[in-house]
Amino acid sequence: MQANSGSGKQGGRTFTEAARRAQIVNAAIEVIAEHGLPNTSFAKIAQQAGLSSTGMISYHFRGKDDLIREVTAEIVRVNTEFVVAKLEPEAGYHAILRAYFAANLSLLDEYPHHQRALASIVANARPDDNQAFGLLEHVADIARGQEEWIREAQRAGAFRDFDPAVMALAIRAARDAAVARAADDPDFDAAACALELAELFERATRA
Repeated sequence: MQANSGSGKQGGRTFTEAARRAQIVNAAIEVIAEHGLPNTSFAKIAQQAGLSSTGMISYHFRGKDDLIREVTAEIVRVNTEFVVAKLEPEAGYHAILRAYFAANLSLLDEYPHHQRALASIVANARPDDNQAFGLLEHVADIARGQEEWIREAQRAGAFRDFDPAVMALAIRAARDAAVARAADDPDFDAAACALELAELFERATRA
């Protein structure tokens, strides 16, 4: 098979352009994780990415908000693919629920910069940001998917009767709180927390 050249197209961009955008996004994730969103600048990102000038960032992104939205989308993509891959081998609703907490907390070990960057973006997003850089859309999609999965488990007789929206909210809130704690506390036992949360919600949902 012949290798693709730099002049090939990918989503309307050349492969070289796509690679440069990915390089900038990855550098931005590292800078946000280290310095926080308010202290992130094109100058720091350019330095992290090894670029000769900030103009190269401006060429690929319309501004900081455009770049942060792309950063958010990339973190969401990585997180989703990682968690889904962990859940796919599991059989049974309670096994999947247990794996959900283990997978989400192990994200911190696999992608520590991504999780710290996302936490900073969430904490510092302004009310007038473009729907919090796409996070609101993502959270809504997750909520709908989780609620439908819970209804499916209830129909199958694995989960007891309760409000799927409330339970999905509680699961997400517990997950988010645990991830935030693990990101800030180096002594936090994420694996033990995942087991405790899995046990807690298995008891809460069991038919």
